[in-house]
Amino acid sequence: MRRTLFTAACAVVTMTTALVAPASALPNQASGQASEYVVLYKDGVSLTDARAAVEAAGGTIVRENTDVGVATVRSTDTGFAAQVRRQGALDGAAANRVIGRAPKTGKVAEQFAVEKEGRGQTTGTTTVKGGKKGEEPLADLQWDMKQIHATAKGSYRVEPGDRRVTVGVIDTGIDGSHPDIKPNFNRALSRNFTVDVPVDANGAEVDGPCAEEPDKSCNDPADVDENEHGTHVASTIASPRNGLGMAGVAPNVSLVNLRAGQDSGYFFLQPTVDALTYAGRHGIDVVNMSYYIDPWLFNCANNPADSPADQAEQQTIIKAANRALNFAHRHGVTLVAAAGNEAIDYTKTNTDATSPDFASEPGEQPYERTIPASCLSLPGEGDHVIPVSSTGISKRKAYYSSYGKNYITVAAPGGDKYDTADRKLDDKAGIWAAYPESIARARGELNADGTPNTPRVVRSCKGGVCGYYQSIQGTSMASPHAAGVAALIVSKYGKRDRADGGLTLASGAVRSILTRTASATACPPSGSYTYTRQVKQADGSFEEVVTTHACEGSKRNNGFYGKGIVDALNAVRR
Repeated sequence: MRRTLFTAACAVVTMTTALVAPASALPNQASGQASEYVVLYKDGVSLTDARAAVEAAGGTIVRENTDVGVATVRSTDTGFAAQVRRQGALDGAAANRVIGRAPKTGKVAEQFAVEKEGRGQTTGTTTVKGGKKGEEPLADLQWDMKQIHATAKGSYRVEPGDRRVTVGVIDTGIDGSHPDIKPNFNRALSRNFTVDVPVDANGAEVDGPCAEEPDKSCNDPADVDENEHGTHVASTIASPRNGLGMAGVAPNVSLVNLRAGQDSGYFFLQPTVDALTYAGRHGIDVVNMSYYIDPWLFNCANNPADSPADQAEQQTIIKAANRALNFAHRHGVTLVAAAGNEAIDYTKTNTDATSPDFASEPGEQPYERTIPASCLSLPGEGDHVIPVSSTGISKRKAYYSSYGKNYITVAAPGGDKYDTADRKLDDKAGIWAAYPESIARARGELNADGTPNTPRVVRSCKGGVCGYYQSIQGTSMASPHAAGVAALIVSKYGKRDRADGGLTLASGAVRSILTRTASATACPPSGSYTYTRQVKQADGSFEEVVTTHACEGSKRNNGFYGKGIVDALNAVRR
Protein backbone atom coordinates (compact mmCIF):
# COMPACT_ATOMS: atom_id res chain seq x y z
CA MET A 1 0.00 0.00 0.00
CA ARG A 2 1.10 3.65 -0.59
CA ARG A 3 0.75 7.40 0.31
CA THR A 4 -1.55 17.22 -1.07
CA LEU A 5 -3.05 19.66 -2.35
CA PHE A 6 -6.13 19.03 -4.39
CA THR A 7 -8.24 19.47 -7.50
CA ALA A 8 -12.01 19.18 -7.11
CA ALA A 9 -14.76 17.61 -9.19
CA CYS A 10 -17.91 19.61 -8.50
CA ALA A 11 -21.66 18.94 -8.62
CA VAL A 12 -24.45 19.19 -6.05
CA VAL A 13 -25.89 16.37 -3.88
CA THR A 14 -26.83 15.56 -0.29
CA MET A 15 -24.31 15.67 2.52
CA THR A 16 -23.87 14.00 5.90
CA THR A 17 -22.48 15.28 9.20
CA ALA A 18 -19.02 15.27 10.75
CA LEU A 19 -17.37 16.43 13.95
CA VAL A 20 -15.21 19.47 14.69
CA ALA A 21 -11.45 19.49 15.20
CA PRO A 22 -10.76 21.96 18.02
CA ALA A 23 -8.43 24.93 17.80
CA SER A 24 -5.70 22.99 19.58
CA ALA A 25 -5.23 20.99 16.38
CA LEU A 26 -2.59 23.53 15.41
CA PRO A 27 -1.13 24.71 18.72
CA ASN A 28 2.27 25.65 17.27
CA GLN A 29 1.13 27.49 14.17
CA ALA A 30 3.15 30.67 13.86
CA SER A 31 1.32 33.93 13.52
CA GLY A 32 0.86 34.77 9.86
CA GLN A 33 1.87 31.24 8.72
CA ALA A 34 -0.72 29.90 6.30
CA SER A 35 -2.17 26.49 7.05
CA GLU A 36 -4.58 24.29 5.15
CA TYR A 37 -7.62 22.55 6.56
CA VAL A 38 -10.20 20.12 5.25
CA VAL A 39 -13.57 21.63 6.17
CA LEU A 40 -16.89 19.79 6.11
CA TYR A 41 -20.11 21.63 5.37
CA LYS A 42 -23.14 20.88 7.51
CA ASP A 43 -25.80 18.59 6.06
CA GLY A 44 -28.47 20.42 4.11
CA VAL A 45 -27.00 23.92 4.14
CA SER A 46 -26.78 25.92 0.95
CA LEU A 47 -23.43 26.42 -0.71
CA THR A 48 -23.85 30.16 -0.31
CA ASP A 49 -24.24 29.85 3.46
CA ALA A 50 -21.37 27.35 3.77
CA ARG A 51 -18.99 29.52 1.77
CA ALA A 52 -19.97 32.60 3.75
CA ALA A 53 -19.32 30.70 6.97
CA VAL A 54 -15.82 29.73 5.83
CA GLU A 55 -15.07 33.38 5.09
CA ALA A 56 -16.51 34.44 8.44
CA ALA A 57 -14.25 31.92 10.19
CA GLY A 58 -11.22 33.50 8.57
CA GLY A 59 -10.61 31.02 5.77
CA THR A 60 -10.25 31.12 2.00
CA ILE A 61 -11.57 28.21 -0.07
CA VAL A 62 -8.81 26.78 -2.26
CA ARG A 63 -10.78 23.87 -3.70
CA GLU A 64 -14.27 22.57 -3.13
CA ASN A 65 -16.09 19.27 -3.64
CA THR A 66 -19.79 19.98 -3.49
CA ASP A 67 -20.74 16.35 -4.09
CA VAL A 68 -20.04 15.58 -0.44
CA GLY A 69 -19.56 19.01 1.11
CA VAL A 70 -15.79 18.97 1.61
CA ALA A 71 -13.49 21.93 0.95
CA THR A 72 -9.78 22.65 1.18
CA VAL A 73 -9.45 25.92 3.08
CA ARG A 74 -6.40 28.09 3.74
CA SER A 75 -6.09 30.38 6.74
CA THR A 76 -3.43 32.35 8.60
CA ASP A 77 -5.63 32.53 11.72
CA THR A 78 -4.29 30.30 14.50
CA GLY A 79 -7.84 30.09 15.86
CA PHE A 80 -9.44 29.05 12.58
CA ALA A 81 -10.63 25.63 13.80
CA ALA A 82 -12.30 27.23 16.80
CA GLN A 83 -13.99 29.74 14.52
CA VAL A 84 -15.31 26.93 12.32
CA ARG A 85 -16.83 25.32 15.40
CA ARG A 86 -18.86 28.49 15.99
CA GLN A 87 -20.32 28.56 12.48
CA GLY A 88 -23.73 26.94 12.21
CA ALA A 89 -23.25 26.12 8.53
CA LEU A 90 -20.00 24.21 9.07
CA ASP A 91 -19.58 20.82 10.65
CA GLY A 92 -15.88 20.15 11.03
CA ALA A 93 -12.31 21.21 10.34
CA ALA A 94 -9.30 18.91 10.27
CA ALA A 95 -5.75 20.19 10.02
CA ASN A 96 -4.27 19.35 6.65
CA ARG A 97 -0.76 20.79 6.54
CA VAL A 98 1.23 23.92 7.29
CA ILE A 99 2.09 25.51 3.95
CA GLY A 100 5.75 25.13 3.04
CA ARG A 101 6.50 22.36 5.54
CA ALA A 102 7.49 18.87 4.53
CA PRO A 103 6.25 15.54 5.87
CA LYS A 104 8.62 13.74 8.19
CA THR A 105 11.24 11.66 6.45
CA GLY A 106 11.07 7.90 6.53
CA LYS A 107 7.42 7.50 5.55
CA VAL A 108 8.06 5.87 2.20
CA ALA A 109 10.73 3.55 3.62
CA GLU A 110 8.41 2.43 6.41
CA GLN A 111 5.31 2.07 4.27
CA PHE A 112 6.85 0.22 1.38
CA ALA A 113 9.55 -1.86 3.04
CA VAL A 114 7.52 -5.00 2.40
CA GLU A 115 6.78 -4.15 -1.21
CA LYS A 116 10.33 -3.21 -2.10
CA GLU A 117 12.20 -6.17 -0.60
CA GLY A 118 14.95 -7.11 -3.02
CA ARG A 119 15.54 -3.59 -4.29
CA GLY A 120 19.16 -2.57 -4.56
CA GLN A 121 20.42 -5.73 -6.27
CA THR A 122 22.51 -4.62 -9.25
CA THR A 123 23.92 -7.98 -10.27
CA GLY A 124 22.24 -10.93 -11.90
CA THR A 125 19.22 -11.20 -14.15
CA THR A 126 15.92 -13.04 -14.23
CA THR A 127 15.65 -15.41 -17.16
CA VAL A 128 12.26 -16.01 -18.71
CA LYS A 129 11.07 -18.79 -20.98
CA GLY A 130 9.32 -17.60 -24.10
CA GLY A 131 5.54 -17.57 -23.93
CA LYS A 132 3.72 -20.59 -25.27
CA LYS A 133 1.49 -20.27 -28.30
CA GLY A 134 -1.35 -17.91 -27.47
CA GLU A 135 0.45 -16.50 -24.42
CA GLU A 136 2.29 -13.25 -23.84
CA PRO A 137 6.13 -13.40 -23.86
CA LEU A 138 6.45 -13.03 -20.07
CA ALA A 139 3.48 -15.21 -19.10
CA ASP A 140 5.84 -17.75 -17.55
CA LEU A 141 6.47 -15.27 -14.72
CA GLN A 142 2.78 -14.86 -13.98
CA TRP A 143 2.09 -17.57 -11.42
CA ASP A 144 -0.46 -15.12 -10.00
CA MET A 145 -2.63 -15.26 -13.13
CA LYS A 146 -2.43 -19.05 -13.15
CA GLN A 147 -3.55 -19.12 -9.52
CA ILE A 148 -6.80 -17.29 -10.37
CA HIS A 149 -7.18 -18.84 -13.87
CA ALA A 150 -6.75 -15.54 -15.72
CA THR A 151 -4.95 -17.20 -18.64
CA ALA A 152 -5.29 -17.90 -22.35
CA LYS A 153 -6.98 -21.22 -21.61
CA GLY A 154 -8.94 -19.79 -18.69
CA SER A 155 -10.91 -16.55 -18.35
CA TYR A 156 -9.37 -14.89 -21.43
CA ARG A 157 -11.08 -17.49 -23.59
CA VAL A 158 -14.49 -16.92 -21.97
CA GLU A 159 -14.43 -13.20 -21.15
CA PRO A 160 -11.33 -11.00 -21.62
CA GLY A 161 -13.23 -7.87 -20.65
CA ASP A 162 -15.07 -5.14 -22.51
CA ARG A 163 -13.53 -1.79 -23.43
CA ARG A 164 -16.72 -0.06 -22.29
CA VAL A 165 -15.93 -1.13 -18.70
CA THR A 166 -13.75 1.38 -16.84
CA VAL A 167 -11.49 0.72 -13.85
CA GLY A 168 -10.29 3.72 -11.89
CA VAL A 169 -6.84 3.37 -10.33
CA ILE A 170 -6.77 5.65 -7.27
CA ASP A 171 -3.03 5.65 -6.73
CA THR A 172 0.20 7.53 -7.51
CA GLY A 173 -0.66 7.84 -11.20
CA ILE A 174 -0.41 5.66 -14.30
CA ASP A 175 2.37 5.81 -16.88
CA GLY A 176 0.02 6.11 -19.84
CA SER A 177 2.94 5.89 -22.28
CA HIS A 178 4.04 2.42 -21.15
CA PRO A 179 3.61 0.20 -24.24
CA ASP A 180 1.82 -2.47 -22.19
CA ILE A 181 -0.68 0.04 -20.76
CA LYS A 182 -1.14 2.61 -23.51
CA PRO A 183 -3.63 0.54 -25.61
CA ASN A 184 -6.09 0.39 -22.70
CA PHE A 185 -5.42 3.80 -21.17
CA ASN A 186 -8.38 6.22 -21.20
CA ARG A 187 -6.67 9.58 -21.33
CA ALA A 188 -9.88 11.58 -21.70
CA LEU A 189 -11.34 10.39 -18.39
CA SER A 190 -8.08 10.43 -16.41
CA ARG A 191 -7.47 13.13 -13.81
CA ASN A 192 -4.83 14.16 -11.27
CA PHE A 193 -6.27 15.33 -7.95
CA THR A 194 -2.93 16.24 -6.36
CA VAL A 195 -0.37 19.02 -6.66
CA ASP A 196 3.35 18.35 -6.19
CA VAL A 197 5.10 19.80 -3.14
CA PRO A 198 8.68 20.35 -4.37
CA VAL A 199 10.57 21.35 -1.18
CA ASP A 200 9.89 22.53 2.34
CA ALA A 201 10.70 25.95 3.79
CA ASN A 202 14.26 24.81 4.49
CA GLY A 203 14.84 23.48 0.99
CA ALA A 204 14.46 19.78 1.86
CA GLU A 205 12.98 17.77 -1.00
CA VAL A 206 9.45 16.34 -0.71
CA ASP A 207 8.07 15.41 -4.16
CA GLY A 208 11.00 16.87 -6.07
CA PRO A 209 11.18 19.68 -8.64
CA CYS A 210 8.11 20.65 -10.61
CA ALA A 211 8.22 20.50 -14.39
CA GLU A 212 10.43 23.24 -15.83
CA GLU A 213 8.65 23.45 -19.18
CA PRO A 214 6.48 24.91 -20.44
CA ASP A 215 5.02 26.62 -17.37
CA LYS A 216 6.91 25.23 -14.34
CA SER A 217 3.61 23.71 -13.23
CA CYS A 218 3.37 21.55 -10.10
CA ASN A 219 0.31 19.88 -11.60
CA ASP A 220 1.56 16.66 -13.20
CA PRO A 221 -0.26 15.49 -16.34
CA ALA A 222 -2.82 12.74 -15.83
CA ASP A 223 -0.71 10.18 -17.70
CA VAL A 224 2.36 10.37 -15.42
CA ASP A 225 3.51 8.16 -12.54
CA GLU A 226 6.71 9.38 -10.90
CA ASN A 227 6.38 6.85 -8.08
CA GLU A 228 5.78 3.48 -9.93
CA HIS A 229 3.10 2.05 -7.63
CA GLY A 230 0.05 3.06 -9.66
CA THR A 231 1.56 1.78 -12.91
CA HIS A 232 2.18 -1.65 -11.38
CA VAL A 233 -1.40 -1.79 -10.07
CA ALA A 234 -2.86 -0.71 -13.43
CA SER A 235 -0.82 -3.29 -15.32
CA THR A 236 -2.09 -6.12 -13.10
CA ILE A 237 -5.65 -5.05 -13.76
CA ALA A 238 -5.58 -4.55 -17.50
CA SER A 239 -2.33 -4.87 -19.44
CA PRO A 240 -3.49 -5.91 -22.93
CA ARG A 241 -2.76 -9.07 -24.89
CA ASN A 242 -0.65 -7.41 -27.55
CA GLY A 243 2.32 -9.74 -27.99
CA LEU A 244 4.44 -7.65 -25.60
CA GLY A 245 5.30 -8.40 -22.00
CA MET A 246 2.36 -9.74 -20.03
CA ALA A 247 -1.41 -9.47 -19.76
CA GLY A 248 -3.55 -8.31 -16.86
CA VAL A 249 -6.59 -9.96 -15.31
CA ALA A 250 -8.98 -8.10 -17.62
CA PRO A 251 -6.89 -7.35 -20.73
CA ASN A 252 -9.66 -5.63 -22.72
CA VAL A 253 -11.09 -3.18 -20.17
CA SER A 254 -10.21 0.52 -19.95
CA LEU A 255 -7.90 2.03 -17.33
CA VAL A 256 -8.57 5.46 -15.84
CA ASN A 257 -5.95 7.30 -13.80
CA LEU A 258 -7.58 8.89 -10.74
CA ARG A 259 -4.43 10.07 -9.05
CA ALA A 260 -4.73 10.76 -5.32
CA GLY A 261 -1.17 9.98 -4.16
CA GLN A 262 1.84 12.26 -3.97
CA ASP A 263 5.08 11.38 -5.76
CA SER A 264 6.48 10.86 -2.26
CA GLY A 265 3.83 8.25 -1.50
CA TYR A 266 1.39 10.09 0.78
CA PHE A 267 -2.38 9.88 0.30
CA PHE A 268 -4.51 12.47 2.03
CA LEU A 269 -8.20 12.97 2.57
CA GLN A 270 -9.19 15.58 0.00
CA PRO A 271 -7.66 13.85 -3.07
CA THR A 272 -9.31 10.58 -2.05
CA VAL A 273 -12.68 12.30 -1.66
CA ASP A 274 -12.28 14.02 -5.02
CA ALA A 275 -11.24 10.83 -6.81
CA LEU A 276 -14.16 8.83 -5.41
CA THR A 277 -16.79 11.42 -6.22
CA TYR A 278 -15.34 11.88 -9.71
CA ALA A 279 -15.61 8.11 -10.21
CA GLY A 280 -19.26 8.21 -9.21
CA ARG A 281 -20.06 11.17 -11.43
CA HIS A 282 -18.31 9.79 -14.51
CA GLY A 283 -19.58 6.23 -14.63
CA ILE A 284 -16.42 4.45 -13.45
CA ASP A 285 -17.37 0.81 -12.84
CA VAL A 286 -14.64 -0.32 -10.42
CA VAL A 287 -11.98 1.50 -8.41
CA ASN A 288 -8.86 0.06 -6.84
CA MET A 289 -7.47 1.66 -3.66
CA SER A 290 -4.11 0.19 -2.63
CA TYR A 291 -3.27 2.60 0.19
CA TYR A 292 -4.48 4.08 3.48
CA ILE A 293 -5.45 7.70 4.04
CA ASP A 294 -2.73 9.62 5.88
CA PRO A 295 -1.86 10.71 8.48
CA TRP A 296 -3.53 8.00 10.64
CA LEU A 297 -3.02 4.31 9.93
CA PHE A 298 -6.07 3.75 12.13
CA ASN A 299 -8.74 6.39 12.74
CA CYS A 300 -10.30 6.17 16.21
CA ALA A 301 -13.41 8.13 17.15
CA ASN A 302 -12.80 8.14 20.91
CA ASN A 303 -9.54 6.42 21.75
CA PRO A 304 -8.35 7.51 25.25
CA ALA A 305 -4.78 7.28 23.95
CA ASP A 306 -5.46 10.30 21.69
CA SER A 307 -5.86 13.92 22.66
CA PRO A 308 -9.30 15.51 22.14
CA ALA A 309 -7.89 17.34 19.13
CA ASP A 310 -6.60 14.13 17.55
CA GLN A 311 -9.86 12.33 18.30
CA ALA A 312 -11.83 15.09 16.57
CA GLU A 313 -9.53 15.04 13.55
CA GLN A 314 -9.94 11.29 13.15
CA GLN A 315 -13.71 11.56 13.53
CA THR A 316 -13.70 14.08 10.71
CA ILE A 317 -11.62 11.81 8.47
CA ILE A 318 -13.99 8.88 9.11
CA LYS A 319 -17.05 10.97 8.28
CA ALA A 320 -15.59 12.57 5.18
CA ALA A 321 -14.15 9.34 3.76
CA ASN A 322 -17.42 7.49 4.26
CA ARG A 323 -19.37 10.32 2.63
CA ALA A 324 -17.26 9.84 -0.49
CA LEU A 325 -17.38 6.02 -0.40
CA ASN A 326 -21.16 6.07 -0.04
CA PHE A 327 -21.47 8.56 -2.87
CA ALA A 328 -19.43 6.34 -5.19
CA HIS A 329 -21.36 3.24 -4.12
CA ARG A 330 -24.71 4.91 -4.78
CA HIS A 331 -23.47 5.72 -8.26
CA GLY A 332 -22.61 2.12 -9.06
CA VAL A 333 -18.86 2.05 -8.32
CA THR A 334 -17.47 -1.24 -6.97
CA LEU A 335 -14.91 -0.36 -4.29
CA VAL A 336 -11.87 -2.62 -3.88
CA ALA A 337 -9.01 -2.00 -1.42
CA ALA A 338 -5.81 -3.55 -0.12
CA ALA A 339 -6.06 -5.10 3.35
CA GLY A 340 -2.75 -3.75 4.66
CA ASN A 341 0.85 -4.92 5.05
CA GLU A 342 1.10 -4.73 8.85
CA ALA A 343 0.78 -8.53 9.40
CA ILE A 344 -1.87 -8.01 12.11
CA ASP A 345 -5.43 -9.13 12.78
CA TYR A 346 -7.58 -6.03 12.30
CA THR A 347 -10.36 -7.53 14.44
CA LYS A 348 -8.15 -7.59 17.56
CA THR A 349 -6.61 -4.90 19.74
CA ASN A 350 -3.29 -3.76 18.24
CA THR A 351 -0.55 -1.21 18.81
CA ASP A 352 0.33 1.58 16.37
CA ALA A 353 3.51 3.62 16.72
CA THR A 354 3.54 5.15 13.22
CA SER A 355 0.74 7.74 13.42
CA PRO A 356 0.37 10.56 12.69
CA ASP A 357 2.88 9.98 9.89
CA PHE A 358 2.71 13.54 8.51
CA ALA A 359 3.36 16.64 10.60
CA SER A 360 0.61 19.20 10.11
CA GLU A 361 2.34 21.53 12.55
CA PRO A 362 5.94 21.98 13.74
CA GLY A 363 7.10 19.46 16.31
CA GLU A 364 4.33 16.92 15.73
CA GLN A 365 5.60 13.35 16.09
CA PRO A 366 4.07 9.88 15.85
CA TYR A 367 3.38 8.24 19.19
CA GLU A 368 2.61 4.73 20.40
CA ARG A 369 -1.02 4.02 21.17
CA THR A 370 -3.29 1.04 21.76
CA ILE A 371 -5.72 0.53 18.88
CA PRO A 372 -9.12 -1.03 19.73
CA ALA A 373 -10.76 -3.13 17.01
CA SER A 374 -13.38 -0.39 16.60
CA CYS A 375 -10.81 1.91 14.99
CA LEU A 376 -10.83 2.08 11.18
CA SER A 377 -8.06 1.96 8.60
CA LEU A 378 -9.42 3.86 5.62
CA PRO A 379 -10.45 3.32 2.93
CA GLY A 380 -10.10 -0.46 3.54
CA GLU A 381 -12.54 -0.54 6.46
CA GLY A 382 -14.86 2.09 5.00
CA ASP A 383 -18.47 1.64 3.93
CA HIS A 384 -19.11 -0.79 1.03
CA VAL A 385 -15.41 -1.54 0.51
CA ILE A 386 -14.07 -5.00 -0.43
CA PRO A 387 -10.80 -5.54 1.52
CA VAL A 388 -8.41 -8.04 -0.12
CA SER A 389 -5.72 -10.08 1.66
CA SER A 390 -2.63 -11.42 -0.09
CA THR A 391 -1.53 -14.94 -1.04
CA GLY A 392 1.84 -16.31 -2.11
CA ILE A 393 2.70 -18.82 -4.80
CA SER A 394 1.77 -21.77 -2.52
CA LYS A 395 -1.60 -20.13 -1.73
CA ARG A 396 -0.65 -19.57 1.88
CA LYS A 397 -1.52 -16.13 3.25
CA ALA A 398 1.50 -13.90 2.65
CA TYR A 399 3.65 -13.30 5.71
CA TYR A 400 3.05 -9.52 5.69
CA SER A 401 -0.67 -9.53 4.88
CA SER A 402 -3.05 -8.23 7.51
CA TYR A 403 -6.12 -10.34 8.14
CA GLY A 404 -9.20 -10.87 10.34
CA LYS A 405 -12.50 -12.77 10.23
CA ASN A 406 -15.26 -10.56 8.83
CA TYR A 407 -12.66 -7.98 7.84
CA ILE A 408 -11.25 -9.77 4.80
CA THR A 409 -13.79 -10.20 2.00
CA VAL A 410 -11.63 -12.18 -0.45
CA ALA A 411 -7.98 -13.05 -1.02
CA ALA A 412 -5.86 -12.71 -4.17
CA PRO A 413 -2.25 -13.18 -5.24
CA GLY A 414 -0.07 -10.40 -3.87
CA GLY A 415 3.26 -12.19 -3.82
CA ASP A 416 5.44 -13.54 -1.02
CA LYS A 417 9.10 -13.55 -1.95
CA TYR A 418 9.86 -15.86 0.97
CA ASP A 419 7.27 -18.46 -0.07
CA THR A 420 10.16 -20.54 -1.41
CA ALA A 421 11.83 -23.89 -0.67
CA ASP A 422 14.75 -22.36 1.22
CA ARG A 423 12.72 -19.45 2.69
CA LYS A 424 15.14 -16.98 1.08
CA LEU A 425 13.95 -14.09 -1.04
CA ASP A 426 13.22 -14.88 -4.69
CA ASP A 427 11.89 -12.17 -6.98
CA LYS A 428 10.08 -14.79 -9.05
CA ALA A 429 7.72 -15.26 -6.11
CA GLY A 430 6.66 -11.60 -6.31
CA ILE A 431 4.07 -10.06 -8.63
CA TRP A 432 5.42 -8.91 -12.00
CA ALA A 433 3.84 -5.92 -13.72
CA ALA A 434 4.66 -2.81 -15.76
CA TYR A 435 7.41 -0.46 -14.58
CA PRO A 436 8.04 3.09 -15.90
CA GLU A 437 11.29 3.06 -17.89
CA SER A 438 12.21 6.53 -16.62
CA ILE A 439 12.26 5.30 -13.03
CA ALA A 440 14.27 2.19 -13.88
CA ARG A 441 16.87 4.38 -15.59
CA ALA A 442 16.97 6.91 -12.75
CA ARG A 443 17.62 4.09 -10.27
CA GLY A 444 20.48 2.69 -12.34
CA GLU A 445 18.68 -0.60 -12.94
CA LEU A 446 19.40 -0.64 -16.68
CA ASN A 447 22.65 -1.13 -18.54
CA ALA A 448 23.75 1.24 -21.29
CA ASP A 449 22.10 -1.00 -23.89
CA GLY A 450 18.79 -0.97 -22.00
CA THR A 451 19.02 -4.47 -20.58
CA PRO A 452 18.20 -4.82 -16.86
CA ASN A 453 21.08 -5.33 -14.42
CA THR A 454 18.95 -6.56 -11.50
CA PRO A 455 16.88 -9.74 -11.13
CA ARG A 456 13.82 -7.76 -10.05
CA VAL A 457 13.44 -6.08 -13.47
CA VAL A 458 12.82 -7.72 -16.87
CA ARG A 459 12.34 -6.37 -20.38
CA SER A 460 10.17 -7.37 -23.31
CA CYS A 461 10.52 -5.93 -26.83
CA LYS A 462 8.43 -6.08 -29.97
CA GLY A 463 9.04 -4.26 -33.24
CA GLY A 464 11.70 -2.06 -31.68
CA VAL A 465 9.44 -1.05 -28.77
CA CYS A 466 10.43 -2.25 -25.29
CA GLY A 467 8.51 -2.40 -22.04
CA TYR A 468 9.93 -2.91 -18.55
CA TYR A 469 8.42 -4.92 -15.70
CA GLN A 470 9.31 -5.30 -12.03
CA SER A 471 8.62 -7.71 -9.17
CA ILE A 472 6.86 -6.29 -6.09
CA GLN A 473 4.89 -7.89 -3.24
CA GLY A 474 2.12 -6.51 -1.05
CA THR A 475 -1.60 -6.38 -0.49
CA SER A 476 -1.36 -3.46 -2.93
CA MET A 477 -0.66 -6.16 -5.52
CA ALA A 478 -3.48 -8.43 -4.32
CA SER A 479 -6.21 -5.81 -4.54
CA PRO A 480 -5.87 -5.15 -8.31
CA HIS A 481 -6.32 -8.88 -9.03
CA ALA A 482 -9.72 -8.67 -7.32
CA ALA A 483 -10.50 -5.37 -9.07
CA GLY A 484 -9.68 -7.02 -12.40
CA VAL A 485 -12.06 -9.90 -11.68
CA ALA A 486 -14.73 -7.35 -10.72
CA ALA A 487 -14.20 -5.67 -14.11
CA LEU A 488 -14.66 -9.03 -15.84
CA ILE A 489 -17.92 -9.52 -13.95
CA VAL A 490 -19.22 -6.15 -15.17
CA SER A 491 -18.06 -7.05 -18.69
CA LYS A 492 -19.88 -10.39 -18.62
CA TYR A 493 -23.12 -9.50 -16.85
CA GLY A 494 -23.42 -5.72 -17.16
CA LYS A 495 -26.20 -3.99 -19.04
CA ARG A 496 -25.86 -1.04 -21.37
CA ASP A 497 -25.78 2.25 -19.50
CA ARG A 498 -28.10 4.60 -21.36
CA ALA A 499 -26.40 7.60 -19.77
CA ASP A 500 -22.95 7.09 -21.29
CA GLY A 501 -23.20 4.07 -23.59
CA GLY A 502 -20.98 1.93 -21.38
CA LEU A 503 -21.82 -1.15 -19.35
CA THR A 504 -23.13 -1.02 -15.81
CA LEU A 505 -23.84 -3.49 -13.03
CA ALA A 506 -24.90 -2.71 -9.47
CA SER A 507 -21.94 -2.86 -7.12
CA GLY A 508 -23.87 -5.18 -4.81
CA ALA A 509 -24.30 -7.66 -7.65
CA VAL A 510 -20.59 -7.45 -8.50
CA ARG A 511 -19.66 -8.14 -4.90
CA SER A 512 -22.05 -11.09 -4.72
CA ILE A 513 -20.63 -12.75 -7.83
CA LEU A 514 -17.04 -12.03 -6.79
CA THR A 515 -17.49 -13.70 -3.40
CA ARG A 516 -19.74 -16.53 -4.56
CA THR A 517 -17.30 -17.63 -7.26
CA ALA A 518 -14.13 -17.30 -5.16
CA SER A 519 -12.33 -20.57 -4.40
CA ALA A 520 -13.12 -21.37 -0.77
CA THR A 521 -9.84 -21.88 1.09
CA ALA A 522 -9.72 -23.22 4.63
CA CYS A 523 -7.50 -22.12 7.48
CA PRO A 524 -4.34 -24.27 7.76
CA PRO A 525 -4.96 -27.60 9.56
CA SER A 526 -3.02 -26.40 12.61
CA GLY A 527 -5.10 -23.23 12.76
CA SER A 528 -2.12 -21.00 12.04
CA TYR A 529 0.82 -20.38 9.73
CA THR A 530 4.34 -20.14 11.07
CA TYR A 531 6.50 -18.09 8.72
CA THR A 532 10.24 -18.69 8.71
CA ARG A 533 12.18 -16.20 6.61
CA GLN A 534 15.89 -16.12 5.94
CA VAL A 535 16.43 -12.38 5.64
CA LYS A 536 19.68 -11.21 4.08
CA GLN A 537 21.65 -8.70 6.13
CA ALA A 538 23.93 -5.89 4.98
CA ASP A 539 27.02 -8.01 5.57
CA GLY A 540 25.70 -10.83 3.39
CA SER A 541 24.70 -13.12 6.24
CA PHE A 542 21.14 -14.35 6.83
CA GLU A 543 18.99 -13.78 9.89
CA GLU A 544 16.11 -16.16 10.59
CA VAL A 545 12.84 -14.37 11.33
CA VAL A 546 9.91 -16.44 12.65
CA THR A 547 6.32 -15.20 13.07
CA THR A 548 2.99 -16.98 13.61
CA HIS A 549 -0.49 -15.83 12.57
CA ALA A 550 -3.68 -17.51 13.80
CA CYS A 551 -6.62 -18.07 11.45
CA GLU A 552 -10.24 -18.03 12.64
CA GLY A 553 -13.38 -19.15 10.84
CA SER A 554 -14.76 -21.75 8.45
CA LYS A 555 -13.59 -22.77 5.01
CA ARG A 556 -16.13 -20.43 3.45
CA ASN A 557 -15.46 -17.45 5.70
CA ASN A 558 -12.21 -17.02 7.60
CA GLY A 559 -9.71 -14.40 8.61
CA PHE A 560 -7.01 -15.31 6.09
CA TYR A 561 -9.03 -15.74 2.88
CA GLY A 562 -12.48 -14.31 3.59
CA LYS A 563 -14.87 -16.02 1.17
CA GLY A 564 -11.94 -17.47 -0.76
CA ILE A 565 -9.28 -16.70 -3.39
CA VAL A 566 -10.79 -14.82 -6.32
CA ASP A 567 -11.18 -16.87 -9.49
CA ALA A 568 -11.48 -15.10 -12.85
CA LEU A 569 -12.71 -18.15 -14.73
CA ASN A 570 -15.31 -19.13 -12.15
CA ALA A 571 -16.60 -15.56 -12.14
CA VAL A 572 -17.43 -15.49 -15.85
CA ARG A 573 -18.19 -19.01 -17.03
CA ARG A 574 -21.64 -19.62 -15.57
